Amino acid sequence: MLDIDKIDHVGIRIGDKDRSVAFYELLGFKLIADGGFENGHPLVMLHPSGININLLGPASAKHGENILMDEPEKYPGITHFAMKMNSAEDTEAFVTAHDIAITGRREFRGTKTIFIRDPDRNVLELVGPGPSVAELIADHVHGAEA
Repeated sequence: MLDIDKIDHVGIRIGDKDRSVAFYELLGFKLIADGGFENGHPLVMLHPSGININLLGPASAKHGENILMDEPEKYPGITHFAMKMNSAEDTEAFVTAHDIAITGRREFRGTKTIFIRDPDRNVLELVGPGPSVAELIADHVHGAEA
């Protein structure tokens, strides 16, 4: 077994640097370094929660499409990342107030989740307070009472 401490960062391929930076800044991320975006190196963005994302690009094909989620063929790869939120209601109000489309929603055992997409249609899952998604799925699969 590897002695893993935590996820260090998530890399996200993007097409439009300015549009994506503005979107993630709206969510609270701060651009702390441009490692050479035009040469395929990351824009490093850090959130006060400690979440670190690397925006990579520039994308050279299929702008505005997410081949992992939007096409009928299902390719292997990371389809989304999920962030635990302190308030489902405040999160939805923020998303709605900023005209970010909610592309999906789920509620299970009181845990509310919404899905949004960044400008390149990368999926972000915003999970409200409550048990972790792993715990909810495991309980569901193993027949725990809802």
